[in-house]
Amino acid sequence: MKERGIKTHDGGKLALYSYGAYEAPGERRVVLIGGAFLTALIYRPFSVALAKGLGEGWAVDVYDRRGRGNSTGQPHNYSMATEIEDVRTIMDATGARNILGHSLGGSVALNAAQAFAGSSHEPGKLAVYDAAVNIDGSMDMDWLPGFADAVDKGDVNRAMARMRRGMQPGTALARVPEPILAGLMAVVSRTKVNKLFRQLLPSGVGELKAAFEDADTPQDFSVLPSNTHFMVGKKSPQFYKVTAARLNRAVPGSTLEVSPKGFHGSVPAAVNELVSDISDYFKS
Repeated sequence: MKERGIKTHDGGKLALYSYGAYEAPGERRVVLIGGAFLTALIYRPFSVALAKGLGEGWAVDVYDRRGRGNSTGQPHNYSMATEIEDVRTIMDATGARNILGHSLGGSVALNAAQAFAGSSHEPGKLAVYDAAVNIDGSMDMDWLPGFADAVDKGDVNRAMARMRRGMQPGTALARVPEPILAGLMAVVSRTKVNKLFRQLLPSGVGELKAAFEDADTPQDFSVLPSNTHFMVGKKSPQFYKVTAARLNRAVPGSTLEVSPKGFHGSVPAAVNELVSDISDYFKS
């Protein structure tokens, strides 16, 4: 692994980690954009596995988005535009011309590719897994203000409960009374991953607002590359499946793949089936 700091357009810094062939050409490099509440190092097992799956002469570049890891915090005017410019910065620094996004990182990837359409930064290949995009208001975001308020008051367990219920509507978890779920969050948050999750809650408010507050329409993404590959886990929440299907219909020539054993965390978990499928897509 090679680590370096990359200066952003607004004077900030992004921590960049590269795996595989460090000097790989742009057409053999994949920029991985991670999801909310996760650092680049959480994706290390997947990045190593993907670089190996892609084979000799390939590299995987993953960076800490604003407000996590060794990157600087979110600026006062943070928005999706900040994320898009950061993707441009990473592509310029590495020369990479392929993009892979997971969860909220999938939203960043799609918005960036949309902004880059017809330019030199337009990705040669674009893939997203369980992209968190609010298509036609498909995600009810009434819970977001309450989540932000709980974070602002330092009530971490309640904030986690509100987000879990809001992001998984219609599930058994969403029907659990908030006080009980908050108590459950206090127990599960003792794990290493959930301790990190708690630390990243403040930056999470900003990125969730940037990704979800303005509902996008499928037509907005019709300019994406015709070879865009939408992926979703069969065991992932229904929201991601609906979103992937709508995006697939909106992008002429795009493909949709349902990972039979896939769940929302399959990317950081480096599930073999998914690593193989993603490798095959970028190599084909």
